[in-house]
Amino acid sequence: MSEKILVVDDDQNICELLRLYLEKEGYETCAAYDGAEALDLAKSYEPNLILLDIMLPKFDGWQVCRQIRKESDVPIIMLTAKGETFDKILGLELGADDYVTKPFDAKEVMARVKAVLRRSGAGDKNQTEEVKYDKLIINLTNYELMVNGKSIDTPPKELELIYHLASNPNRVYTRDQLLDEVWGFDYYGDSRTVDVHVKRIREKLENVSDEWSLKTVWGVGYKFEVK
Repeated sequence: MSEKILVVDDDQNICELLRLYLEKEGYETCAAYDGAEALDLAKSYEPNLILLDIMLPKFDGWQVCRQIRKESDVPIIMLTAKGETFDKILGLELGADDYVTKPFDAKEVMARVKAVLRRSGAGDKNQTEEVKYDKLIINLTNYELMVNGKSIDTPPKELELIYHLASNPNRVYTRDQLLDEVWGFDYYGDSRTVDVHVKRIREKLENVSDEWSLKTVWGVGYKFEVK
């Protein structure tokens, strides 16, 4: 049975955009356009996760989150145009599981939805998607990159790319293969996208260990080389 996502935003265009992306990923969706409707659907629809905007008619996102948390531990990702630290902390203190600041990339929202759903259903350690090497941990369950014991801020697509390569050590991938397998067959971007992401990943992993490296195979593509 598909996991159900409740999208709450007074902007119907945003709801429709998120619905398209969510349903493409196999989720069932329902939308609410104000706080009162969100509270009703949180009970009747019984979603597995709620994407909740803050600026809403009738009840704002803070009030909705506070009320839901009195009755349910359903995962909540806040959608907000406010980027101040105070708003992020308040959302987390009220019980939100994550937040995304507008304007957002819909693909990043999808990545966060998957990560939060994994965490919320993570009682089974066997479900953890993680690869470990010397001084390096790439955790796709929590979307976390650990280098030398420190968490490194990494955009979802960079993390998915290094996870994919590191999960298949010493295998050479062409740029087109990486576009297909990491970005998806329906991605119409330029293969140089891969080069840009690899460059950014290298900046994070430079000189971390001599036991592995992210290598360019000239004329072919890239590989995660383990010595």
